[in-house]
Amino acid sequence: MNKGDLINSVAKNSGLTKADSGRAVDAVLDSITTSLQKGDRVTLPGFGSFSTSKRAARTGRNPQTGKEIKIKARTVAKFKAGKNLAEAVN
Repeated sequence: MNKGDLINSVAKNSGLTKADSGRAVDAVLDSITTSLQKGDRVTLPGFGSFSTSKRAARTGRNPQTGKEIKIKARTVAKFKAGKNLAEAVN
């Protein structure tokens, strides 16, 4: 499922127009992104939680040449599925 499919599904299940559904999906994604940028955790009970984690700088290897490269420290987004989502998928 891509974003267009998600918007169509939201429109079908909610009775909203596709335009309204698109704005709703964008608003949810923007809100999650903004919270993660602030370092906050976003928890959706039954679905899962989004959080950030810091990765330290490290040395890696270029797989084509074998040459060592420096990989910068960075903050990454993480998602952990909630119990209901995990059970629904299994």
